[in-house]
Amino acid sequence: MNQINMVLEQCCFQLTPVKFIFSSPRKKSLPYRKVTLRPILLQEQLAFQAEYHYEKKAIHENFQADQVVGACMELALRDFKQINLFTEEEDIQILAAKPDRPRITRKPGTLRQETLAHNQSRQYLIPDGKPCDFLTRLGVMDETGRVFQKHYSKFRQINRFLEILQDVFDVLPQKAGRPLRIIDFGCGKAYLTFALYHYLKVEKNLDVEIIGLDLKEDVIDFCNEVARDLRYDGLRFLMGDIADYTSDHADMVVTLHACDTATDYALINAVRWNTSVILSVPCCQHELFGQIQNSLHQPMFKHGILKDRFTELLTDGLRGLALEARGYDVAMIEFTSLEHTSKNIMIRAVKTRSENSRAAEEYRRLKEYYGARPTIDALL
Repeated sequence: MNQINMVLEQCCFQLTPVKFIFSSPRKKSLPYRKVTLRPILLQEQLAFQAEYHYEKKAIHENFQADQVVGACMELALRDFKQINLFTEEEDIQILAAKPDRPRITRKPGTLRQETLAHNQSRQYLIPDGKPCDFLTRLGVMDETGRVFQKHYSKFRQINRFLEILQDVFDVLPQKAGRPLRIIDFGCGKAYLTFALYHYLKVEKNLDVEIIGLDLKEDVIDFCNEVARDLRYDGLRFLMGDIADYTSDHADMVVTLHACDTATDYALINAVRWNTSVILSVPCCQHELFGQIQNSLHQPMFKHGILKDRFTELLTDGLRGLALEARGYDVAMIEFTSLEHTSKNIMIRAVKTRSENSRAAEEYRRLKEYYGARPTIDALL
């Protein structure tokens, strides 16, 4: 049974699924004679649709990605003795008359996945089906431009980021003779850093200088190698800590999933440079957990999970007010679906004025009410 489960997980999430066919019923009384399963997109999320074949009708049922292996195992153990799994990479047959001793055979794949439902209804800035050099180099799509199914969440995240970038494009300072300077703090594997360069330089033909900063030497070496291979001359990656990084200016600062107070240091640097646009997705907001004291809320705070989630919202609320106090127009927006990650709130800040005393007073009252001493205090 473990063998069957492992093969099903591989076909659903590691390979590119085309269709699964469950046949050869275990009991003559089974009302349906065959079940066919295909991948689809529902609300831009990977799902699977099962078609139950009765004698004179067919009934459909949809499964979310995290449900599909369990559903397939139930079909295999309870209803059917034969499973044919068609993926682009392999055709796999499982003969499971005895589920604890299945016969598994593999052959090279013979089918290609059709365009998933709803793919064509969404107009992405980087479309599926059109080759894009950095996405091919980073393994998100093949050389024909087709996105690998296992990377479709990353593909959607990249396009969502570019949509947000498009919204603030007109406020980015574009001065003749000086490149637009962008710093990406905690760039990681730099999918979005490369997307920034591609959109602004390749698509918009702007003169840009983009710096990705991260602590991992192997990641920095890899990203610099990719940038050289793609001839992204205005893109470079440096190893270093956000808190210690120094620069004279930045027109735009990006910080995605910088852990705990690393987000604060990135925001502090951005404000000190009078940065025009800040895009920040905080992560792991632990700083206030051990600080906040409030007798009214204590019955709630005694539950650690509730206190943790509350302090996440309080931390980002204080960050937003601190940025408003320093003259930024701040919006808290959804970056990615909650099904992709719970860390899905983006702080989008655009410089619009000099100071905002009302926001500064709201910040002061809020932090004092909870006894908080956040790192972002350095802005005020």
